[in-house]
Amino acid sequence: MIASVHLADVGPRRALSVVRGGLDPAAVDGLVYADTHVGAHLGAGLLPRPRPGRAGLVAFWEDDAALDAFLATHALARTLAPGFHLRLEPLRASGSWTGLPPLVDAERPVDDEEPVAVLTYGRLRKRRALPFLRASAVAEADALAAPAMLAGTGLASPPHVVATFSLWRTAREMREYAYRGHGHTAALHAVAQDDFHHESLFARFRPYAAAGTWDGVALPTAAAAVAA
Repeated sequence: MIASVHLADVGPRRALSVVRGGLDPAAVDGLVYADTHVGAHLGAGLLPRPRPGRAGLVAFWEDDAALDAFLATHALARTLAPGFHLRLEPLRASGSWTGLPPLVDAERPVDDEEPVAVLTYGRLRKRRALPFLRASAVAEADALAAPAMLAGTGLASPPHVVATFSLWRTAREMREYAYRGHGHTAALHAVAQDDFHHESLFARFRPYAAAGTWDGVALPTAAAAVAA
């Protein structure tokens, strides 16, 4: 199984249409699971600032051929084509998500100097929204201050699904942020001690192919890192 993440600035009306329309695995050959989202800025504020014109798709596929066919033929792929997409190999996952099979049987190795991507997913308990936002704001501020984070975004499917996706220059630097950064460490402790979500998933990926740019940033891949 592989994953793909797509982001495009398509305007508020079309972005809302993307989220409402979704993507049904039963109607797309080789699609295992998919969520459509609106984008949000990462930041230290308690309430995330939405990007109402940015649409996102997080999808999981049987293989590259299934993703190729989607990109070549599907109306949603045409809508998101002006933006960018990344192809991702799952490396590590913790937690679970309804409708999504386990991403990996065991953690896969990654070179310290390869780029990595990180996806977090949560189905938020309404009564725990405020504590969650407080913990998340501290972690996001830490991430934004980390020069190794090349790009990051919040993602949401109202009213309850919240997510983040970030791209890191190297696996080594991402781990340094994850395990040494004060904000992220505090957020991990808060998650362990508090029941923010009905369900949650935390996953790392190797980005192995990219198309387009993300807010002007060229997207690194594992192949490019090896070639360099």
